[in-house]
Amino acid sequence: MESVPVKQAVGMTLCHDVTQIVPDLFKGPAFRKGHIIKEEDIPKFLEIGKEHIYVAGLDGGIHEDAAAERIARAAAGNGLALSDPCEGKVNFTATRPGLLKIDVPALNTINTIPDIMFATLHGNQQVEEGTSVAGTRIIPLTIPEPSLEHVESVCQAAFPLLEIKPFLPRKVGLVTTGSEIYNGRIKDGFGPVLGKKFEKLNSSIFRQILVSDDMAMTVDAIHELINGGAEMIAVTGGMSVDPDDRTPASIRSAGGSIVTYGAPVLPGAMFMLAYIGKIPVIGLPGCVMFYRASIFDLVVPRLLAGEEVSGSDITAMGHGGFCANCKVCRYPACSFGK
Repeated sequence: MESVPVKQAVGMTLCHDVTQIVPDLFKGPAFRKGHIIKEEDIPKFLEIGKEHIYVAGLDGGIHEDAAAERIARAAAGNGLALSDPCEGKVNFTATRPGLLKIDVPALNTINTIPDIMFATLHGNQQVEEGTSVAGTRIIPLTIPEPSLEHVESVCQAAFPLLEIKPFLPRKVGLVTTGSEIYNGRIKDGFGPVLGKKFEKLNSSIFRQILVSDDMAMTVDAIHELINGGAEMIAVTGGMSVDPDDRTPASIRSAGGSIVTYGAPVLPGAMFMLAYIGKIPVIGLPGCVMFYRASIFDLVVPRLLAGEEVSGSDITAMGHGGFCANCKVCRYPACSFGK
């Protein structure tokens, strides 16, 4: 590879994209790699500040476009599409809705390798089809083969570095507690809200059972739903510290192995997670019905992607677990849960 004055480069082959930036209007390649430079190109090169350009061979190094493609192919798991290289960069886009998973230690290792960069969104968040989730490139125009092989070995050991895990269709059983609802004094508002939330995550509530504030009734309802084929149980109401609120004790009495009662998340502090066998049982506080984003949106997508959520996972949610309650909710395009 050789740097030559642009006025002497007519007839030579450009070996890198040349970017043009027009503030607030355009940023992109004015000339592509492989372009044969013509006399009439010279004024445009000079207008964008390029008095010297790189032409000819690559001296044994791997060109930025080829390097970015190799890194991207080594890193990408299922549910991702790779862009064509543009100005030496390859982007990753979700091809389906799901949970974005990132191997953060491997990502950090890659970013310690000289002349490599790899940037992603935060992991463990739900993304829609078409969401851009990551991008990678090398810093110089070319890079030695051993550096790329180092990146590829890290990706191979951690594969996949990133992926979109699909939300598995689950039959959800819903137990709605509260004597005021059971006796018909007020209408249940939780069921319709949860129905929409689970549908968005590719699951459905197949049956809802109303119970009063009676522990035995709640236990029986949980067992009835499990015997009926429930793959997840959601229990609403009864999660506060009021004497009549007995949902946590009911979940324990139903055989639940408790992961957490309480979470460092607002809204969602009174959340409960347990397992009966391999079936997750979640106790949902009232905030889930009133807030667009809550503890539900941080935990349930992971459960429906087939992950087992641990107590340490819940503990780690404290950093980023405070919702700013913006006037216009932009979740998940915000800091909540990240």
